Amino acid sequence: MHKKVLLTGVTGFLGSHTTIQLLNKGYEVIGTLRDVKRSETIKAIIAKHIKNINHLSFYEINLSDSTDKWKVAMKGVDYIVHIASPFPTVLPKHENDIILPAKNGTLNILKAATASGVKRVVVTSSTGSVVYGERKNGTFTEKDWTNVSNKKDTTPYFRSKTIAEKSAWDYVKNNKNAPELVTILPGAILGPILDKSDYGTSANLIKKLMDGSMPAMPRIGFEMVDVRAVADTHIKALESPNASGNRYLCISGYMEFRGLAKILKKEFPNSKIPSKTLPNFMVKLFSKFDKETKPILNDLGTKRLVDNSKIKKELNWSPISLTESIKTTAQSLIDLNII
Repeated sequence: MHKKVLLTGVTGFLGSHTTIQLLNKGYEVIGTLRDVKRSETIKAIIAKHIKNINHLSFYEINLSDSTDKWKVAMKGVDYIVHIASPFPTVLPKHENDIILPAKNGTLNILKAATASGVKRVVVTSSTGSVVYGERKNGTFTEKDWTNVSNKKDTTPYFRSKTIAEKSAWDYVKNNKNAPELVTILPGAILGPILDKSDYGTSANLIKKLMDGSMPAMPRIGFEMVDVRAVADTHIKALESPNASGNRYLCISGYMEFRGLAKILKKEFPNSKIPSKTLPNFMVKLFSKFDKETKPILNDLGTKRLVDNSKIKKELNWSPISLTESIKTTAQSLIDLNII
């Protein structure tokens, strides 16, 4: 009998990769999506990477839908991997447009999981729920939390991830029949893109470096990780008996834009990769005209590092090198004619 997993956000970058790995390990997957019309497209994409597409089905639902509707989706489900979360490329006019769906969606899923007798829920959070709002430099661990009251050093997206994750932990703490909970906190996610319509904001950074739309680079760096390694982490979090009740920071390493550019220049010498660096004041000025730049302003002049020793030790997890992640991201952008 195959173990059944309900996975939210099956059409997304991380969702599709996690679905592929689950299916290849023999799980049965019910993937949720907002529009069932997309099911045939994503099914065709996933089918290229798996042996048995018959173990994949779909369920149309929104994060804002009722607990009762989520309960229908969870009939016979053993585990839940909750990846779906609002992630706009530009800052929303009203922050609650992303905070409330992230928080309420997570709680609806946990309530339905409790009523349905689901064993364990793995929630995708973010390093953004750890490293902001308190200090701009240094190394952070799973014991740290982003301070959402410091709006100068947090974005609506990172506040949404923090609030949703905290709400999940509070729910489990206050409900004795709640399922086991594990949260995975990846950095900026790179790696091979499967679908040109939904490939993640982090991969868009590589696109901007290669297509000439970024004439010079900001002095900004992030903790990064490969999508395949993040997908693997979610499955390890499902399977490891000792993972319950834990947060896991999931990163491969820290790199600035100039480091990304150096690797890309070596591997793709014909691309329009910038060589100049923008002064901080120019980045701030540029952000007034380019809305996609605004969310990264909090990382100007900072170096927020993350300790990944816990995930390596407790989940026996091995990261994929950043060089490999950057190369495969870029190559897939080319192969899919995105650049």
